[in-house]
Amino acid sequence: MYQLTIPEGYQSLLNLRQTQHAIKKVKDFFERDLAIQLNLTRVSAPLFVAADSGLNDTLNGVERPVSFDIKGIADSEVEIVQSLAKWKRMALRQYGFEEGEGLYTDMSAIRRDEVTDNLHSVFVDQWDWEKHIAKEDRTEETLRDTVKAIYRALKHTERYIADDYAFVERHFLPDKISFVTTQELEDRWPELSPKERENRIAREKKAVFIEKIGGALRSGEIHDGRAPDYDDWELNGDIVVYYPVLDRAFELSSMGIRVDEAALLRQLEIRGCPERRELPFHKALLNGELPYSIGGGIGQSRICMFFLRKAHVGEVQASVWPEEMRAECAAKGVELL
Repeated sequence: MYQLTIPEGYQSLLNLRQTQHAIKKVKDFFERDLAIQLNLTRVSAPLFVAADSGLNDTLNGVERPVSFDIKGIADSEVEIVQSLAKWKRMALRQYGFEEGEGLYTDMSAIRRDEVTDNLHSVFVDQWDWEKHIAKEDRTEETLRDTVKAIYRALKHTERYIADDYAFVERHFLPDKISFVTTQELEDRWPELSPKERENRIAREKKAVFIEKIGGALRSGEIHDGRAPDYDDWELNGDIVVYYPVLDRAFELSSMGIRVDEAALLRQLEIRGCPERRELPFHKALLNGELPYSIGGGIGQSRICMFFLRKAHVGEVQASVWPEEMRAECAAKGVELL
């Protein structure tokens, strides 16, 4: 099963080899600027973790991680990561990062249950980052200041890429990013679905941070799913921009201030999985052994797709796609890697 939209008359503005060159330019520049903006150091990260560690991201709680055993380790079961949301917090402690310092890594993941479309692949590549903060800095002000810093890196990248590629507008992104909560979106457009609300606000603001994702709205519905054990649902959100190629909202980053002890217990109860308190990661958090932090993931292929004005994420990453999708893309001039 897949979903696909190819704009009428779409044609890539770069051939395959030019695209590969441009991908490196985008990634190298943004990575360096992100590290400067947030005071981050690059570290190595795992492709898989022990299944009983509690470190793997459970996403919405229904996605099946890819798991396997290891011949040389008795009774082993490991899982390919779905993201490094919890692992990074452990790494902050392990590497001895102080308040105000952070780490980032190249994260590669497999999400086998992803429904593939223009923006989604079973292969996920992100800059996963995490920063040590003080408990008193677990505030909306800290969250918004961090969003603004990431947005500065996006704006700097836009200007840099526009110098080399005429099809990139130097000031397509607005000077400032806007902020809105999921409840404000529901209040404004109660008749629309959450994704339709995102499309509306993205077309209006061009760049927006949608706050407070995971908890129930006044209607009883949730805007979108979030695992209960990394982001604090009151202090998180997504960076979303308007994407003219597909005329829709385009999520570039999911991020948030991480749960403290109280938020973890509350959110585990809401999601009906209090037993996770016994997992090693959760025990360490509840025992006060982990630093307070803010962190997130920034899509590498998403950013390349956005700045290079591609219609399909498969034009900037090598993955596996349904044969029907490959045929349909080929017939419409979309070259999937």
